[in-house]
Amino acid sequence: MAKQSQLNNLTITIIILCFSFQSLSSAAESHLTVDFYSKSCPKFLDIIRETITNKQISTPTTAAAALRLFFHDCFPNGCDASVLVSSTAFNTAERDSSINLSLPGDGFDVVIRAKTALELACPNTVSCSDIIAVAVRDLLVTVGGPYYEISLGRRDSRTSKSSLVSDLLPLPSMQISKLIDQFSSRGFSVQEMVALSGAHTIGFSHCKEFTNRVNPNNSTGYNPRFAVALKKACSNYKNDPTISVFNDVMTPNKFDNMYFQNIPKGLGLLESDHGLFSDPRTRPFVELYARDQARFFKDFAGAMQKLSLHGVLTGRQGEIRRRCDAIN
Repeated sequence: MAKQSQLNNLTITIIILCFSFQSLSSAAESHLTVDFYSKSCPKFLDIIRETITNKQISTPTTAAAALRLFFHDCFPNGCDASVLVSSTAFNTAERDSSINLSLPGDGFDVVIRAKTALELACPNTVSCSDIIAVAVRDLLVTVGGPYYEISLGRRDSRTSKSSLVSDLLPLPSMQISKLIDQFSSRGFSVQEMVALSGAHTIGFSHCKEFTNRVNPNNSTGYNPRFAVALKKACSNYKNDPTISVFNDVMTPNKFDNMYFQNIPKGLGLLESDHGLFSDPRTRPFVELYARDQARFFKDFAGAMQKLSLHGVLTGRQGEIRRRCDAIN
């Protein structure tokens, strides 16, 4: 009886803890509003749009770079701009973890530019985490992607440690089951995972991330002619690790559903891309988005909104950094 009573008490405690975590998350989200800066920084959206437009025109890979940066910030531990912080002699920050070393500099640069402009207009008002969320949305629109509302009022984290992101981000070589588990643990469905994978319709990947699997003579899923072209493009990658290939070789600078059309033809670049089509749990969504771009845009926008709310900090939980690359 005593053991049964202890088990019942443990069960109740677990339920209360789970409810508490859900309540804290809901409470944080309830502090966010789409018009959060309407009075404190009325030109917030205009400044973001001007900054991202100028940057995207001068560097067309900025949209993809910022999108990847946003995912690497939000997915591990929440959208708190911790990935933007630079390391110091006393701390190795997230951006210097091995998985983040390949993040393109243009993603960081566009956020820093926007923050600089906003500090001149509205000092100590706009968080870096809000900047990156809105900048990514607006950059996606410039390359043909869907518009979606972003709730605002996030605070920036006061910590950034490389050790806190270990094994928490998807890898290009991951099996689909592992990817599903990672997304599920953060509240994302299989369909939302596939929709977010559509981000690979823009951007590029370094040869080291896929070239070991490319073989025109085996069944790794690559179109034979595509495999030959990839081998040629990456022939010198060991001497030059910066060599990369577009994720979507058909329309690399346009946000569309071509990524999903490419995968069934063997034109996916990464192992995880091929896995989406070969796994029966994800294949129906690949086929759906390949034939219906409007549905892909709708589901991608919804998943991005959900991602932008993951683990957000509000009020005294965080801070508004004066510089996005340094904790106050």
